Amino acid sequence: MASHQMFKSGQARGEGQAKADQMMDSARGTADAARAKASQATQSASQSKENAGGMLQQTGEHVMNMAHNAMDTVKNTLGMGDSNKKC
Repeated sequence: MASHQMFKSGQARGEGQAKADQMMDSARGTADAARAKASQATQSASQSKENAGGMLQQTGEHVMNMAHNAMDTVKNTLGMGDSNKKC
């Protein structure tokens, strides 16, 4: 009977080890997927930051041009602009 109990004990141990290995493989797969998603999110955030920087630069240039044009309009209205100079 002792050998029968040892066989059952060994069988249970083997099944437990197989289940533990399966759970570890599953956990590794989940960790790998999470790592990949985090990498994609980081890359996406970096691209968004670059796009936002370019958009802000264009907006700044547009505002400067509008201010310059407004200043020229005021100068022309007051007779101080280049268009009123006589050659």
